[in-house]
Amino acid sequence: MKDVLSILAIVLPALIIIIGFVRLFAKNAKGVNSLTMFFAIILLVIGLLRFFIYDKATKSGDSAPKDPPLSVSKHSDSFNNSVGDLLTAYYGMIEGFVNWDTVVINERGNALMLAFDSLKLDEIKKDSLIYQTALDPYSNAKIELGAILEDPSLSEKRGSLNILSDNLRNLLVIIKYDQAKVYWQECPMAFDGDKPGNWLSKTIAVRNPYLGTKDPQYGNKMLECGGPKDTIDFVADNATKN
Repeated sequence: MKDVLSILAIVLPALIIIIGFVRLFAKNAKGVNSLTMFFAIILLVIGLLRFFIYDKATKSGDSAPKDPPLSVSKHSDSFNNSVGDLLTAYYGMIEGFVNWDTVVINERGNALMLAFDSLKLDEIKKDSLIYQTALDPYSNAKIELGAILEDPSLSEKRGSLNILSDNLRNLLVIIKYDQAKVYWQECPMAFDGDKPGNWLSKTIAVRNPYLGTKDPQYGNKMLECGGPKDTIDFVADNATKN
């Protein structure tokens, strides 16, 4: 619409000027009076300046990159920090699985249990439905973590890791964790060579905790086996326009 008005602001006074000159030189025709011609010329100059300078400058400004939207979390800092601590401990435990290191698995697993116990779920009690829904995966995740810590078999620990990861994923989705993306990764041959296993990752890069770096058959060649199946991303939902 603006472009049409800008063009008309040029065409109409130009037509008046052209008609004025035609009538001036035509026989038995009166020309457009000089005052009208003067205003038409002024309007034409203004129209040209607006079209070629002002409008283009405005469009150029509109196309300039805008500042990214400010991120505003739906949760308190203390709640987000408690979830962040939980994920940090979980990612550390995953590295223990990657390296077939039961000492690190148990050490980071204990830190993860502490993070679960310190998770500030009471904050979401204001929404009783979300709170009650979150309790089930929260409790199941703790049960599987306990099994990881108690079972000496690395193979059994991996089985519990799969269930723990699934419950932790559900928990993050229910509470709509919005401080960072979390990638849901899958290894298609985690169990018995043909059954999938899943885990959470803070990056899209694959570091497979089910095959890892010391697989007796493939060594560390299977470290990157698998890939992302989904992304937990509520970060975009918490943005507000500047």
